[in-house]
Amino acid sequence: MSFEQLGLEPALLKAIADQGYNTPTPIQAQTIPVILDGQDVLGGAQTGTGKTAAFALPVLQILNQRGKKSRRPRCLVLTPTRELAAQGGDFMVTYGKHLSLRSTVIFGGVGINPQIDTLRRGVDILVATPGRLLDHTGRGTIDLSAVEILILDEADRMLDMGFIHDIKRVLKLLPNKRQNLLFSATFSTEIKQLADKLLNNPVMIEVARKSIAAEKVDQVIHPVELKTKRVLLAQLIKDGAWERALVFTRTKHGANRLVTYLEKSGIDAAAIHGNKSQTARTRALSEFKDGKVRILVATDIAARGLDIDHLPYVVNFDLPNVAEDYVHRIGRTGRAGCSGMAISLVSADEQKLLRPIERLLGKKITVEVIDGFEQNLADKDEETFVNFNRRGRGNNTGGYSRSRTAGASRKSSGKSRSYTERNDRPGSQDRSNQVAHASR
Repeated sequence: MSFEQLGLEPALLKAIADQGYNTPTPIQAQTIPVILDGQDVLGGAQTGTGKTAAFALPVLQILNQRGKKSRRPRCLVLTPTRELAAQGGDFMVTYGKHLSLRSTVIFGGVGINPQIDTLRRGVDILVATPGRLLDHTGRGTIDLSAVEILILDEADRMLDMGFIHDIKRVLKLLPNKRQNLLFSATFSTEIKQLADKLLNNPVMIEVARKSIAAEKVDQVIHPVELKTKRVLLAQLIKDGAWERALVFTRTKHGANRLVTYLEKSGIDAAAIHGNKSQTARTRALSEFKDGKVRILVATDIAARGLDIDHLPYVVNFDLPNVAEDYVHRIGRTGRAGCSGMAISLVSADEQKLLRPIERLLGKKITVEVIDGFEQNLADKDEETFVNFNRRGRGNNTGGYSRSRTAGASRKSSGKSRSYTERNDRPGSQDRSNQVAHASR
């Protein structure tokens, strides 16, 4: 199937072609015709599936065909984080560049006056975080009474972050008659309750099972002492000649400390987390995408939605407390048809976090012990430690591949080498004819 067959108009097809894509992803193929038909949608898709294109392309077409009626926003996109809002705004500009529609992004952490000036000039599409949007409505600098289409993106994440009351306040400011689109990676009870109140006879579209990791992401665990994690990470980066990697830590302070260590080790790195100003976060992400910074260290604020082309490595420096966050983290690699590698540096005290992750995945993750970084039993719960290594070495548990030196690290070609215990996956070459990268 092609985008032409989905009923998109020439201006949008040209914008898509300008980006080098011509084949829709499954969620795009299923969702675009439904939205063009004016129906409400409850969409379920993991990141990396082309979710943003699935709603943005038909919305751009609908608004363009209806013509400009006022300077008030006609489409409102709510997202949970500043980064997702910025990326959504960029996407609207990129794929709406041959149309006369205006779009803008508003979020906190930056000056409000430039946003007010832009809103006064008039916009058709508004991408916003809930807090800053309510700030504007409270000031009387924005009027939502002309909204025809409401999109809640990453709805599960918004509920996790406590935005449900803000969302309810926003809904009261919108016209009762409108088209509603809700997208979520998971369908919890809370999401279903929100959908029941918000959506009118929605078409449910789900293209991926809940919390299943991307098929093109190879996963490996390196057992390591907690105190030598950063040493191992620096060695993997240097010996493997990694050009780019996204590293997740559990805390903001941990991210800062790791960046300081990597920089002292001669590795360009930057941090992105909630304590950073929006300007600093935007700069760090931009420098990482442009290749000026090799390593981006992040807390889970970056786990969902960030679209980073050709990211070969994701590293769990700390395992997340919630198993589903592991899936969202490693979903930053293995996108748009490319293969990727997810590496977890696991200390013995993190065993309690590893077990639910493997239950969620439905499999054991391959274990590789790096020579010189083997854990020892000193000051450890001996039973936990021994079970960890026994699981790795047992041929029937699907874990252990072999000990190796850090110098044998995978090269950052964007494609991962298969090891003896992993199945070689055909079709891991780039498939750049998809718009799966537009999954913000």
